[in-house]
Amino acid sequence: MAEGDIKNDEYWRDKLSASEFRICREKGTEPAFTGEYWNCQRAGRYRCRCCAQILFDSQHKYDSGSGWPSFYQPVSTDAIVQTLDTSLGMHRTEICCSACRAHLGHLFSDGPAPTGMRYCVNSASLVLQGNDDEEL
Repeated sequence: MAEGDIKNDEYWRDKLSASEFRICREKGTEPAFTGEYWNCQRAGRYRCRCCAQILFDSQHKYDSGSGWPSFYQPVSTDAIVQTLDTSLGMHRTEICCSACRAHLGHLFSDGPAPTGMRYCVNSASLVLQGNDDEEL
């Protein structure tokens, strides 16, 4: 998907399950400790569920205790877009896929070294491509 090629809701409703649409396109959140990848130890690359852009690598994943997949850095700074999220009376940093603007989760400054950051991501926003899987 080329930059600027943001699809409309009808396109995404056809491509995603109802739960994936709510999370990825309507900025929802899955309950903690319920997503497919929160406790996953499999090696590979985490791609955007919507457009398949590579976002995170399993070598940067860690157990934050939050119940969501957490990474201390993305594969590149260009993979993620950050915006201020003031919903629910909070001031947080929302993270989205830079290619299709799918909502991924939030960024917090309570992560481990070397970055001190925690990219807290909904499993429903991701697809894990294992190191032994065919290229998508």
